[in-house]
Parts: sequence; C-alpha cells; structure tokens
Amino acid sequence: MSLPSSSHLTRSFLLSLLFTSIAASASAFSDDEEVQIHHFQQYLRIRTAHPDPDYSAAASFLLSLAHSIGLQTLTLEFAPNKPLLLLTWPGSEPSLPSILLNSHIDSVPAEPDKWVHPPFSATRDPHTGRIYARGAQDDKCLAIQYLEAIRSLKRSGFSPLRSVHISLVPDEEIGGADGAEKFARSEEFRKLNVGLVLDEGQASPTDEFRIFYADRSPWRLFVKATGSPGHGSRMYDGTAIEKLMDCAEAIARFRDSQFDMVKAGISPASEVISINPVYMKAGTPSPSGFVMNVQPSEAEMGFDLRLPPTVDPEQLKERINNEWVPSFKNMSYKLLQKGPIKDCNGKLLITLTNESNPWWPVFEKAVISSGKKLAKPEILSSTTDARFMREMGIPTFGFSPMANTPILLHDHNEFLKDEVFVKGIKVYESIISALSSFNLASSE
Repeated sequence: MSLPSSSHLTRSFLLSLLFTSIAASASAFSDDEEVQIHHFQQYLRIRTAHPDPDYSAAASFLLSLAHSIGLQTLTLEFAPNKPLLLLTWPGSEPSLPSILLNSHIDSVPAEPDKWVHPPFSATRDPHTGRIYARGAQDDKCLAIQYLEAIRSLKRSGFSPLRSVHISLVPDEEIGGADGAEKFARSEEFRKLNVGLVLDEGQASPTDEFRIFYADRSPWRLFVKATGSPGHGSRMYDGTAIEKLMDCAEAIARFRDSQFDMVKAGISPASEVISINPVYMKAGTPSPSGFVMNVQPSEAEMGFDLRLPPTVDPEQLKERINNEWVPSFKNMSYKLLQKGPIKDCNGKLLITLTNESNPWWPVFEKAVISSGKKLAKPEILSSTTDARFMREMGIPTFGFSPMANTPILLHDHNEFLKDEVFVKGIKVYESIISALSSFNLASSE
C-alpha cells in the first residue's frame, strides 16, 4: 500500500482548515442573530436612494416587521407618497414623557461601477462579515436595530414604564422638510409627549462609541460679481471673474485658518466653521462649449457653509460684508439659513451631557453596562434630523453603535460588519430598557 504524497496531505490539511473556518464562521451567530442579519439585508435591498426612493416598499417591509413584534403602528403623510411610520411600544405609565428612536428611510445615490459589490445587493462577505450596501451605515442599520432590540426585550418579558416610539422618516438626505421637520411641528408629535430622542450618529474607527450633542447648522452662500465685458486679449481692472477670484481667495484664506486649527489638534473639525466651494458659473456659452475670446460681465460662485452652534451668525455676516463681498467692488451675495439655529425657548440647539441633564447619566450607564465605552461627547460635523427635535426643546442625542468601523457614509463601498450590527442590537437592548424604565418623576 502506497503512502499519500506530501502535496496530497498539504491539500487535505488546507481543506480541513477551510471547512473548520467556515463552520466556525457559521456558528458565530445564533439562529435569532442570523434572522436579524437577514432582516437587515432585506431592508438594504430596497432601493430608497434619491432621486426616486421606493418609500412604499420600505414602508411595507418595516410595517410587517413591526406587526410581527406586536407594535402599534401609524402611517403619516405630510407630503404625498412620503410615508412616515410611527411605531409604538406602550409603557405601563403612558403619561410619563416617552422615548423616541428616530431613523431615516432614504439614502443618497450610489455609483455602481465604483463599488466592489452592487450597492443594493447587501452582499455579505463570508470572510470579513462585511455587508456592502448603500445605507448600511447611514442609517438603515438603526431601524432594524431598534426593532430587533425591542423584539428581544419583549421575548425576555421586559415591560417598559415609559412608552417607546420609533419614527421612520423620509427625506432626511434632502433636508427633511417633508419628513422630520413637519413631524416635529405636528399635533401627532406633540401628543407623544417626548422626553428624549435618539437619532443617528456616526461610525467610530476606535473601540469607543461616538455620541453627539449638537449638529453644525447648514448655510448656503451665493456670491455674484459684475463687471465690464471685454475682449479675451485685453488686460484691465474690474472684470467680473477677477472680482469673484478675489472673493474666493479671501474665503480660501479663512478656510485655511479654520482647517489649520483642525490639523494642529487645537479644535475638532466639528467645532470650526467649514466653507467649501461647490460650483462656479461664468462665461458666454457657445455650441462647442464657451466663447473663448470674451470676458463675461457676470460670474457667480456657491459655497457650502457649516456653523457650530456656538458661532454667532452675525459675526459671519460682518466678515462677508467687510472682507469677502465688499459692496464697493460691485458684488452682491445671498446667505441662506437651512434650518433652525435656536430652540423654541431661544436657547442654542445643544443637548447637555452632564448631570444637569437627568437623561445623560442613565444613557451613559446603559452603554457602559453593555460592555462598551463612550468617547467624549462631540458636535456632529454634518446635519441630521436631530436639529428639528432640538428645536422643540427636546434633549436629543446622535448615536449609532458602530465601533471599530471606518466612516463610510455617502462613500463608495459603504459597509457594516455583521458582528458590529448584531452587537449594536445588544447595546440598544440595554439603552431602551434603561431609558424606558427610568423614573424621573421628581423632575417631571
């Protein structure tokens, strides 16, 4: 009898390791957890990207999950064909201020040819556990984590003292005007008697969860310059484009001063003013492009501005008038505020993260008791629906339990690992049970 060759033994050994690895991977999650991951993938495969989000299919799927858990459901529409879902787990003392968990249904577009997997396939890599899809981080994970956490709590026999609501809203990615903004100002919202809101946050590349107590407010700056037209060969003062370039250079110097503070570690990116050019419009059109021997009489440029809540907009306007767009240069500008900067009581849109806010220590303890760590509270660089809740004077935290995860919202190849997703459900079980059973009677 001949002995097997060394190459055959090596091959057999490698196959054995492979099958062992696959078996270990398959057994890494319980049956219930695999169902949770499957629900996440199902939701990701519904195309809710702008400009044509399939809200109907998403609403049907989410309502079916809510009904399977036994939640009360209400579908609202503040604009045609834009459903907003309100799901409720009634508390034993419904007169107490409730907890609201918010997530948006829509997502930004994706460029399929730039992805390693189709962006609406929700492909799960068997080796890394990565689930690739548009909306995986921003923020379809939250809706399923909320629902599955409540399902687990109900199975365990837990009963909330306060009512817990989930709002699943449209149009966050295009400003929220027909979604969270109208919802927060509605009679339906007022009746919920919301005491605390949790909304989306961001992934954390470290082992600490990030927590956000404010958003930067979005502004839009449009600058227009006029000047005498002339032949492309002439060199003379006061052309429209020359004036616009002077403005752009002044703005660039200010931008550099803000960015230098970030790069030097003096301030985080979310606590400085960001300003970035987003378009420029000038020139005389021709059938082949532009007329190249004519200097135009008008030129226009647009900028995206983000202001921390601690910045006085009047100081910004003074800078625009004196440095960026001085009127003596025959220039004009329009500054648009996109959303609130103060709440209904005239206070800054900031949620306190200290003992003066009784919700904060309960939330913090719930995260830590789940075996996780919280990073230092921060301002979110971008803008979310949370600003509409804060405008109503309601404490609102931005929180997405995604540790050890690169920040990929709006990026190509957006993904969330299956392990991170499932752990997030456990974290929300701890948070929901703690917040909904918290008795704040002395403060209410």
